[in-house]
Amino acid sequence: MAVDKKTDHRLEKLRASGPSGPAARARADQNGLKKNAILDCGWGRLVFGQTFADPRELANSLREEGPDRRDIAFYVKDPHVLLSHAPQELFLDPSHTYRLDLSTYRPGTRRPRGYFIRRLASEQDATEVNRIYQSRGMVQVHPAFFWSNRDNRALTYFVAEDETTGAILGTVTGVHGKRAFGDPENGSSLWCLAVDPQAPHPGIGESLVRRLAEHFQARGCAFMDLSVMHDNEQAIGLYEKLGFVRVSYFTIKRKNEINEKLFTGPNAEYEELNPYARIIVEEARRRGIHTEVVDAAGGFFRLTHGGRTVLCRESLSELTSAVAMSICDDKRVTRRMVEGAGVTVPEQISGDSDDAALSAFLEKHGQVVVKPARGEQGRGISVGIETLDDTKTAIEAARQHSPHVLVEACFAGDDLRLIVIDYRLVAAALRKPPVITGDGRSSVKDLIEHLSRRRSAATGGESKVPMDAETQRCVRQSGYGMDDTLPEGERVTVRKTANLHTGGTIHDVTGDIHPALVEAAVAAARAIEIPVTGIDLMIKSPALPDYVFIEANERPGLANHEPQPTAERFVDLLFPLSVPFSVRAARTNRRRSLKEG
Repeated sequence: MAVDKKTDHRLEKLRASGPSGPAARARADQNGLKKNAILDCGWGRLVFGQTFADPRELANSLREEGPDRRDIAFYVKDPHVLLSHAPQELFLDPSHTYRLDLSTYRPGTRRPRGYFIRRLASEQDATEVNRIYQSRGMVQVHPAFFWSNRDNRALTYFVAEDETTGAILGTVTGVHGKRAFGDPENGSSLWCLAVDPQAPHPGIGESLVRRLAEHFQARGCAFMDLSVMHDNEQAIGLYEKLGFVRVSYFTIKRKNEINEKLFTGPNAEYEELNPYARIIVEEARRRGIHTEVVDAAGGFFRLTHGGRTVLCRESLSELTSAVAMSICDDKRVTRRMVEGAGVTVPEQISGDSDDAALSAFLEKHGQVVVKPARGEQGRGISVGIETLDDTKTAIEAARQHSPHVLVEACFAGDDLRLIVIDYRLVAAALRKPPVITGDGRSSVKDLIEHLSRRRSAATGGESKVPMDAETQRCVRQSGYGMDDTLPEGERVTVRKTANLHTGGTIHDVTGDIHPALVEAAVAAARAIEIPVTGIDLMIKSPALPDYVFIEANERPGLANHEPQPTAERFVDLLFPLSVPFSVRAARTNRRRSLKEG
């Protein structure tokens, strides 16, 4: 890999901060145990508590934590003594330690399906690992750190790769105790297990844990330890299933912004906010903006800064007028408004049309979409209808959500959501419908239920596949019944709509968007005169100009678009003076340069 002098110097510095470099500050005793051993892991340092004879030195080591890092003192013998030396700076982490006895561990008989586990092998892998870290709210690691430590014998990185797409779906990090600090017990530990919330395959976390355990077992390690939050029931359930047992070791961390939730105690109102409200409140708090939860269940909160107060419901604020909301509320009005602004819309007729008109429309377009004129979250929408009978059935289903129903020409392609804030594109994501993959044993119904559980767990209960007539129709259209066993490897799309709330997944494509799609989204937002909106288009590809407008959402879910700075731009809009001066100046200079260019 060719690197310039600056990059080479950075890599050498990162290498020096590893266990063999001066940052480790480790001295070995006669038995090989290093004294005051520290291992840099990129996101922070592992400080091995049992190697410190003096708790004051251990406290001082934690005081050296770098900015935006999370150091962890593990295997602390006497946490109460350590805390007494820095009670205002350190806290006892509310995590449990679990241990897997590798002498009795037996590999699983079930092999990964649709993905495989391998070593981290490139800086692109590292970039994808960071994407997963960010989606899980974890501290990210500079990609150069992964690459510079690829030959580090103390650190091991595994990733899960999709067999079809090559996408990285999950990751885990392992630490070899003897190589890190001369562990006389010859142990190992697991860190940073993370799975992409959009991963389509089950069992990825288990496969990563097993692969790491087998790796350390083959190298003669006696056990593998891990630290897990006391209330992470899903993870604890997995570890106990694999044979981990709880052991009495403690973890100490430093009080910082990253760890704040762990040492300030739970805030009942804050915890009750849904992810779409919470992401904005968190960004406001980071800037010192006063936040007040008005109604947690409804997602209402009030922000105050510099004498200005704004009431919000998730991404809907007082800056969005009632007129703009009413335009978005009725898809018929939205269509007319954006069409008048030059935005391409699909051909459409009313669901009240007679059979002759519906048949003619079907014959002209082959497939149609039926949807209620008013509604949200994909409710009542049927896509890919091909027969008159199915069209009439879909119209009746849509009428359960709105008395007015629309029948549109079906545009074959992908569902694209564009977040437009202050009439600028902030994020773009493909929304893909839920898909199940057969294992040769489970019924279609069971596979859908398994997928629903995974999507619900990954989204805090926001995403589930409804077991309704539309799901049954899509399965039937694929040639299967709900009780049929799906052959191994066979993929079935169980909903044609790609809404998150009906089981869809979201994939960031902000960097790949064709300018014509951006122009259409901004034009639609300006036609509605709405400052914050989610514009939905059907497209052939993010890189192509072909599209049709579907609808505009006045309250888009900003939490669905990480790593893009949706919450940051929303708070910028509400409180421009909360943006640091240096950032405002840089933006002004950039806009001036663009105008002059």
